[in-house]
Amino acid sequence: MKTPLKLAVQKSGRLSDASLNLIKECGITFPTRIAKLKAHAFNFPMEFLYLRDDDIPGYVADNVSDVGIVGENVLLEKGVNLEVIERLGFSKCRLSIAVPKEFEYHGVQSLQGLNIATSYPNILGKYLEKQGITAAIHEISGSVEIAPSIGLAEAVCDIVSTGITLVSNGLVEVETILESQAVLVSRPDLESEKRQVLEQLLFRIRSVQTANNSKYILLNAPNHSIEEITNMLPGMRSPTVLPLAQEGWSSLHSVVKEDDFWEVIERLRGAGAEGILVIPIEKMIL
Repeated sequence: MKTPLKLAVQKSGRLSDASLNLIKECGITFPTRIAKLKAHAFNFPMEFLYLRDDDIPGYVADNVSDVGIVGENVLLEKGVNLEVIERLGFSKCRLSIAVPKEFEYHGVQSLQGLNIATSYPNILGKYLEKQGITAAIHEISGSVEIAPSIGLAEAVCDIVSTGITLVSNGLVEVETILESQAVLVSRPDLESEKRQVLEQLLFRIRSVQTANNSKYILLNAPNHSIEEITNMLPGMRSPTVLPLAQEGWSSLHSVVKEDDFWEVIERLRGAGAEGILVIPIEKMIL
C-alpha cells in the first residue's frame, strides 16, 4: 500500500469548499463532516489536514504536510520556499491599495509619506520599495477597510473580490499589487513515492479543469458546409463527422473552449449549422 500523500486544506470558508469540491470531482471520496483536524480518503492514498489558511505554507515547509491548497496571496506573504505545482483557477481575488473617495489620488507617488493599513505587510513593503515609495505600514489582522474612518491610516491595502466592501466603507481602489488564486504547493524535496501519488492527483485535477473549461457540442450541418465548420471546430484533434439519415446532411461532434463558446456558436450558425446541442463535460483526458 502506498504511503498516503498529506494534503493541507483550509478548515472552513470559500477556499475550503472549492478545494474539497475539486477533490470530489477527481473521484476521491472522504468523510464529509470535518469533526477532526485530519481525515483519510477512502479510495486514494491521501490524508487530509484541516488547517487555518495562514498556517498551511508553514506546515508544508516544516514537513508536517506534503502538499497544500492555499491562496497565492497567503503563500507570497509568508515567503516560504515552496514549489507551486498547479494554479487551480478558483478563489480568484486581487490585493489592492484603496483610499477614501475624497482623496486626491494622482498615481502611486500620492502614497508617499502616508500611513497604510494592511494584513499583508511583506507584499506591500516590497511593492512600495520597488516603486520608490516611503510609507508607514500598519499591520492589522482584520477589518482593514475601517482604518481610514477611525484615523489609523490614510490608505489601506487589502484583498478585493467584488469591491463591495470597499465601496460600503467609502473607499476606491487605486492600485492593484497582486492577482491571486488558489494554488497547489509542495515541498521541493518531496519523496519519490509521494511524488508519484502527487502526479496521479495532478492528472485527475488537470482532467477536471480541462473539462470545466470546455463544452461538448453536437450539431447538424449541410455537407457542403462541413469543411468550413470543421475549420471552426478543431476539438481535441478534429471533429467527429457522422452522416444523417437525411441525404446531404451530417452530424458533427466536437469540443469548444468555454472562453470562445459564444463567438464560435455565432459563426457556426452563420455557416448553416442547425440543432446545436451543448453538453457539459465531466472529465476530459488529453
